[in-house]
Amino acid sequence: MAYPLQLGLQDATSPVMEELLQFHDHALMVVFLISSLVLYIITLMLTTKLTHTSTMDAQEVETIWTILPALILILIALPSLRILYMMDEVNDPSLTVKTMGHQWYWSYEYTDYEDLNFDSYMIPTQNLKPGELRLLEVDNRMVLPMQMTIRVLISSEDVLHSWAVPSLGLKTDAVPGRLNQTTLMSTRPGLFYGQCSEICGSNHSLMPIVLELVPLENFEKWSTSMT
Repeated sequence: MAYPLQLGLQDATSPVMEELLQFHDHALMVVFLISSLVLYIITLMLTTKLTHTSTMDAQEVETIWTILPALILILIALPSLRILYMMDEVNDPSLTVKTMGHQWYWSYEYTDYEDLNFDSYMIPTQNLKPGELRLLEVDNRMVLPMQMTIRVLISSEDVLHSWAVPSLGLKTDAVPGRLNQTTLMSTRPGLFYGQCSEICGSNHSLMPIVLELVPLENFEKWSTSMT
């Protein structure tokens, strides 16, 4: 999760988030190089007298500054499209979980199990235990097995919501009457926090998401105890 005064993105927990971090660094470097070049040219124009008569009428220069931006856009677009297709792929999921947004809580249903579903409410500040995080802890965490492809079906019962977990690179809208889907896979165990990322009413900030990624053996024990 994020920490105070953090400037960068959260540490990646899934392969998709690792790709997103690499693309972020790639695009940031391109923007930095362009900004440096433009600043250098502006500085030269302000400090140097233009004495060459053909400087303002150079066909070669115009050709370069037309083709170069197009190449830069291609350099950014190709890896971006690759990641978009990666995020849309659903490769034989091992588990499916249906997530429903409500005002103002989430409900989860494990569709591969006969009767495994529950609601997830934020824990009020006065009920928090030492070490728990304000506005981020819930009474029922979404427990999932690590290192397995998991499909999440997302919809809403009332208004627009958005199911987002930054460290997993997930952000999918929950739209009433529509079923969206996303996939996740964690490379390590742990607790991963998210929140509703669509303004959905007065208690929009009180819809945290907590994913607990555990080894498969622990997940089977948990699912048995819940059913």
